[in-house]
Amino acid sequence: PQGRVPQFVVECGFSHAAPDDPIVHPGHAGVSHLHTFFGSTVTAAGSTAEDLSHGPTTCDQQLDRAAYWAPALMDGGQMVVPGRAVAYYRPAAVEPYPFGLVILAGEPHATGPQPLDVVAWSCGTGSERHTLPPECPHGRPLRLAVAFPDCWDGRHLDSPDHRSHVARSERGACPASHPEPVPQLLLTIDYPVAGAEHDLSLTSGSMYGAHADFLNAWDPDKLRTEVESCLQRGLTCGVASTRS
Repeated sequence: PQGRVPQFVVECGFSHAAPDDPIVHPGHAGVSHLHTFFGSTVTAAGSTAEDLSHGPTTCDQQLDRAAYWAPALMDGGQMVVPGRAVAYYRPAAVEPYPFGLVILAGEPHATGPQPLDVVAWSCGTGSERHTLPPECPHGRPLRLAVAFPDCWDGRHLDSPDHRSHVARSERGACPASHPEPVPQLLLTIDYPVAGAEHDLSLTSGSMYGAHADFLNAWDPDKLRTEVESCLQRGLTCGVASTRS
């Protein structure tokens, strides 16, 4: 993720865990599998982007009030409290996300390996990627990386299946059905898991079914500034909070 590609970066601490999903099960508390949430600290089953935009965030960039979440990782039946999440916002010649856009990435019901450029496990920031969690040495704990679609249909903030309004680019080009290039979010989550003797599972089901969700509640002016000053200029900008 730290390669010299145009990007800006936001680091967000773990906020809370809850069996809620404001995209897939909006307004229905407790009916989802357990998720771990990052970013907005007020994310709940009934949350809208407008709700999140007025609340605090665990992100070091305080104007990033978006919600990021993923299924909880369990170890021997106990939830692993994740460390930080890092959001890498990448490529050039893009427009910012519209306020309120929702994006899902990864397939929760996967029963076999997902493409490594969509979902991958690794040890720390190591470049070797795996379809299932590897045994990691101490000092390089487990990390999950999920890459989100980067093309938008230009009209809908969501869709009935929560997927059809976005698509993935191919060889740097968006399909005609989704002509608007938006930043590609690469979300990584660190877990304090290293060494042997772990019994890992995901609350969503199969360990192949890693996935993540994003609900955009960034301050629109700040997000546009980041996109214009970093991505559109082709710069690698490091952590967003370090710049005024």
